[in-house]
Amino acid sequence: MARYITIALEKRGVSCRAELLDAEAPRTCAAVWDALPQSGAAYHAKYARNEVYTLVPPFADPKVGRENPTITPIPGDVVYFEFEPWEIGNPAYGYDEGSEAHGRRGATDLAIFYGRNNLLINGDAGWVPGNVFATIVEGLPEMAAAAQDLWLRGVIGETLSVARAQ
Repeated sequence: MARYITIALEKRGVSCRAELLDAEAPRTCAAVWDALPQSGAAYHAKYARNEVYTLVPPFADPKVGRENPTITPIPGDVVYFEFEPWEIGNPAYGYDEGSEAHGRRGATDLAIFYGRNNLLINGDAGWVPGNVFATIVEGLPEMAAAAQDLWLRGVIGETLSVARAQ
């Protein structure tokens, strides 16, 4: 039986529904599902192009590792990343000092991709593969419009939330 999550940009009042890819990424889906709900400050990606994400404390124990990885996510992909503190805590990345990016255990990144031509490469670190664990099945056009607004007008005060769908 399919499982679904709801992903929302709270301030903008927009949400979408995504189906978990349990067959393709069972460890990732289980870790995320068991840790829901998750919520944190929203960011628009600097390197990957059409990505909106949040950083939350690591919740998978043991770590998930690579599963259904990609470096070229497509519109509608929902992707999970595990980062060590040294990978994202660089002050040049623009995270607030108290954000999860500076957590001593690292951070988990939950991301949605809303447009084409994404490439997961970081000028400082190289390729950054992520685990595709869900696909957006409802609300992608509305989420894409809100994500573009986030890029144009800024992320301050925006929250990205992920929860089990009803």
